[in-house]
Amino acid sequence: MRSRTPDRLCAEAVELAREAAADAARPGTVGEHVGAVAEGDRVVTHLFECPEPGYRGWRWAVTVTRASRAKVVTLDETVLVPGPDALLAPEWVPWSERLRPGDMGPGDLLPTEAEDLRLEAGFSGEDVPPPNSMVSEEMEQLAAVEEADVTPGAPAAQGAPPATGSIASVAEELGMRRARVLSRYGLHVAADRWDDAFGARTPMAQAAPGTCASCGFLVPIAGSLRQAFGVCANEFSPADGRVVSLAYGCGAHSEAAVMPKPPRPAEPVLDETVVEPLPLHPDRTGGSVEPDSPAEELGHS
Repeated sequence: MRSRTPDRLCAEAVELAREAAADAARPGTVGEHVGAVAEGDRVVTHLFECPEPGYRGWRWAVTVTRASRAKVVTLDETVLVPGPDALLAPEWVPWSERLRPGDMGPGDLLPTEAEDLRLEAGFSGEDVPPPNSMVSEEMEQLAAVEEADVTPGAPAAQGAPPATGSIASVAEELGMRRARVLSRYGLHVAADRWDDAFGARTPMAQAAPGTCASCGFLVPIAGSLRQAFGVCANEFSPADGRVVSLAYGCGAHSEAAVMPKPPRPAEPVLDETVVEPLPLHPDRTGGSVEPDSPAEELGHS
């Protein structure tokens, strides 16, 4: 059982402990004696302050001991340990928890765990569909027999029916032949993340004149997510090229401020492109007389 009272001879071996700490530390980095702690029967640890820069609050811990019925105290170990107010490094966090969106750079590889909750098993080609399925083995054989060329001869002489497409090829055509696909949990996590970034609760959406659901720059997406999300295609929008919620909005809405058509100019009051004939002597002729020639016009002027 550990003794709560320090051994007297071990507790009095302060100078022995100081010399051991001075041998392990740099010169002048062993401070005042701050106490002794009983580690067990005839085992005591002496603590000394460490004034070295960068180790604020740390202490030199020197453990001494003596054998049963012996009066000679011997050195056990010397270590540098943090005190209650020591300056410590942050608690270590695994890389998978330290990684944040945007940390990936060119050439970086991000492995995913085998049991990642955001993914689930896709179609590997080894799954056997129900017998009545359109891609079941029985249906493939029936389709192959129907599509095979009929040649004369006994059944034994008939060649093997040609392959019409495996289950894996059908799955590949439908976009399902992947090792893992997005699970419902992964889908919900992604939707929550997109809604936090470009959703109805953002300050931009609160001040927008309209939502993305009525914007002409919204590009629909496929799948079940199209009911709540789309892709912004407005280069002047802060969400250009991003997945946005249909409830999101910004000042670049297509109908926010429609530019009016330029007004049509009024008809000219004075048309300078038309020649208007004028009489030379309206008081003589009583009407308009056109000159016979330019010389006559000059002679009367």
